[in-house]
Amino acid sequence: MTSTQVACGALLLFVFALVWSMVRENNKRKKKFLEKIKKSWGAVPTREYSWDELEQISAYHKAQPKNSFVIDEITWNDLDMDRIFMLMNQTVSSAGEDYLYAMLHRPEFSEERLKERERLFCFFEKEEKTRICCQQILTTLRKPRGLSLYQSIHVEKDCQVGSPIREILSCVLFFASLVAFMVVPAYGVFAFLAVSGINIITYLKGKEEINRYLGGFRSVMQLIGCADALEKAGISELSEYIKRLKDCKKALGSFRKGSFLVVNHDGMETGPEAVMLDYIRMMTHIDLIKFNSMMKAMREHQKEIEEMIEIFGLLDACISIASFRELLPYYCSPEFDSDKKRAVLDVENLYHPLILEPVANSIKTTQAVLVTGSNASGKSTFLKMVAINAILAQTIHTCMATECKMSYFRVMTSMALRDDLESKESYYIVEIKSLKRILDSAKEETPLLCIVDEVLRGTNTIERIAASSEILASLCLPHVLSFAATHDIELTYMLEEYYTNYHFEEEVKEDDVKFNYLLKKGRVTTRNAIRLLKMTGYDDSIVEASKNAVVRFEQEGSWKKVGEN
Repeated sequence: MTSTQVACGALLLFVFALVWSMVRENNKRKKKFLEKIKKSWGAVPTREYSWDELEQISAYHKAQPKNSFVIDEITWNDLDMDRIFMLMNQTVSSAGEDYLYAMLHRPEFSEERLKERERLFCFFEKEEKTRICCQQILTTLRKPRGLSLYQSIHVEKDCQVGSPIREILSCVLFFASLVAFMVVPAYGVFAFLAVSGINIITYLKGKEEINRYLGGFRSVMQLIGCADALEKAGISELSEYIKRLKDCKKALGSFRKGSFLVVNHDGMETGPEAVMLDYIRMMTHIDLIKFNSMMKAMREHQKEIEEMIEIFGLLDACISIASFRELLPYYCSPEFDSDKKRAVLDVENLYHPLILEPVANSIKTTQAVLVTGSNASGKSTFLKMVAINAILAQTIHTCMATECKMSYFRVMTSMALRDDLESKESYYIVEIKSLKRILDSAKEETPLLCIVDEVLRGTNTIERIAASSEILASLCLPHVLSFAATHDIELTYMLEEYYTNYHFEEEVKEDDVKFNYLLKKGRVTTRNAIRLLKMTGYDDSIVEASKNAVVRFEQEGSWKKVGEN
């Protein structure tokens, strides 16, 4: 056996070992992924999010055109919707989590779009093999470092595409020096080494300039690869989406051709094949040459790229929502009242999705609702529960109730407000601005569900009651459904022609207060604030003096000076 044969055999053995190792690692990754997604189905997500991560995820939502109603930041924060998003986010791609976050901000007013989402939810719930197949495809849409997928494809906007002549010349010189080395080795080697050195130095400089854009290129190639895989899977129930993806791929043909010279499609930057390709790039500058044409194609076809993100985002989000439904103790698909001139809400056994052991309540109303009750009795939770379910009904077509019939609502709240330190505005100024935006929105004709907790709590009692009664009364319009909570019992009498009174009450024992969190008709008749002072160890003199002051006020209608007998 000659030395050449031995060398060839060793080379073949090395290649075989390399391929076997790559296949083995790939199979291990697939197995691990399958175990992960099966385990996560219908389970509570464990992922934690930083503020920066949520900012990245929200970029897609913020970039969407605001030509329809969008849940504003005050309402989003009042209802703790970030936690709702985290509870249902089992997406496996950046496109999926971006789309889900945007979906929760945009209630639908179209029965057709909601029915299509419902179809996808049910399909992915029933077809486990197809669902897992789609998740395996979607997981290849890896999140670029420090950016969301959507952000990565828009980094190119500030890139100045120059002439590739310098890179073409570098490539020609390299091959010329290689030919010289092969023809005249003794002298050609010096030319080869010199050209290689110069090419490497100039390459590293050029590569540094384009590196920030390669994440976007890689994201687009992953989108195209996903489209290929979904088309190959041949899922008839997704034929409409596959057709749209096919049209997008066709438009991006020039971008795709030869793209492997610039980016690794799988997003992995390590491995023998990646290292070898990197050396070829450094010597020939071939990726710098191709970069210019890819950047041009990417700019010309932003619409198609964004459509692909939308399609994959929708599919991934729908799988995640189907999983979220499995987590719930029970839910229903809402029935919508299409009459735009009136506001209606009829729910049975409604509960809050963020509470571990929630107490369900039912309510049927076309009239405004005023809720009273003592501290910690459940007023604010009930109001949030109503608003959250109204949003989820129109976004993920899911209501945490046994039955739900409602109008297509715009949802606005004024609840968990605080001083604005940046603009140096007091709590009261922040509060009246928050209420003003609801009053302005009520002038529009589309049904509005507005939730107000403790109206004008930031000012004195007399002016609060006077102004609150007028503000709440002005919200009583046929197309507006107003839910408000208050400690001011006076309002229940002043507004009884406009608002239906409901309340929460508690059971007070010697050293304990127990709440059942059940909504009851009528105004509240119990108080617990002074009793709670006693239970938490306040001095008896303070407690007794407080009780006596209340009794005198109820009998005489006036307050005595502190210290008077």
